[in-house]
Amino acid sequence: MRCCADPPTSGSEVGVLTGFVDFLRKTIAVKTEGLDAAGLRALHPPSTMTLGGMLKHLAFVEDYWVGQVMLDRPATSPWDTAPWTDDPDWDWHLAADDDPGELVSLWRASVERSRRNFPLHDLDLLSLRQVRGERFSARWILTHLVEEYGRHAGHADLIREAIDGTTGE
Repeated sequence: MRCCADPPTSGSEVGVLTGFVDFLRKTIAVKTEGLDAAGLRALHPPSTMTLGGMLKHLAFVEDYWVGQVMLDRPATSPWDTAPWTDDPDWDWHLAADDDPGELVSLWRASVERSRRNFPLHDLDLLSLRQVRGERFSARWILTHLVEEYGRHAGHADLIREAIDGTTGE
């Protein structure tokens, strides 16, 4: 199965990096497409990772790194009331209770906010918020999104194949 146009093989740094992020976002969309609640909760032992947890985690990654760190915006729902102290992996664990449509909507809305608000005009721009005493460049954050999505797209391949045999991008 082929889901998406390949990222650009040349062009500007911004074009190549955003091309990779968008390719990997589309890959995640394809890997979670058409699954019901049971499918999004399905495990591929010994891992406890689920596709629903992955969607919620990636929604958090988008909102945290772009909204909170880069732009210094306050955490929004559901991140602002999440019990992070009790469970640092809350985004992964509690997704099993979430409605599939709500999970997909949460993730898509986070992606759209990132696309709309990310400062692509200057990759040297530093984040407005510090994390562990460091400010991060827009380039680092964009590259980190590629890394997060790349790792999890590989996980999604394995989990989806274990669920129903679906393979490919």
